[in-house]
Amino acid sequence: MNLKVGLIRVLTTEDRDFLDKHGKILQGLFPNLEIESRCIPDQPEGIHDDETEKLALPKILSLAKEFEEKGKDAVFISCAADPGVIEARKILRIPVIGAGSSCASVALSLGNKIGVLGITETAPAAMVEILGKRLVKSVKPKEVDTTLDLNTAQGKKNALIAAKDLKDSGCDVIALGCTGMTTIDIRKDIEEQVGIKVVDAVKAAGLILEYLTL
Repeated sequence: MNLKVGLIRVLTTEDRDFLDKHGKILQGLFPNLEIESRCIPDQPEGIHDDETEKLALPKILSLAKEFEEKGKDAVFISCAADPGVIEARKILRIPVIGAGSSCASVALSLGNKIGVLGITETAPAAMVEILGKRLVKSVKPKEVDTTLDLNTAQGKKNALIAAKDLKDSGCDVIALGCTGMTTIDIRKDIEEQVGIKVVDAVKAAGLILEYLTL
């Protein structure tokens, strides 16, 4: 069966191609998903610390409610911090999927020593809770402080350097702790250049959404 999904981007944009990118990636992989993407307002740098997450929470919940009222079958919050996932599950009747928890769960299925590559000094709490003692290390690339910094040649280069650091630290799987890394499609580059399994947070969430169609 087809699944109607409301996808929430936590970075404000008027660029339709950018807004729809995660949804199009998922629809290309999982044709049973019918995805409508929308972004929350007034968050031009997305979520990158506790303050921006706090500001985003009511906006995320409002948009999630709108999606349910429009008849969506599920909501996907495309942010590895899983902002609003727990809160939305309390007020919605439909499933609410978070990118971070999905990514961590898939990573545990692929390895025993997990490294998280994100845009904050520590891994998102939603991922840490699931990974537990199997989280070996979390790193962020140099000069990358928001998801926007990943959209530069230097940002991508520094992400590859950070990924190598995780492998050198003994990790056997890297979980991408920012959905902006889906936007720049860095998973294959890391796997090919660093030689380690990598879990993309958006695509991992797609696996969970696809399960709902079975």
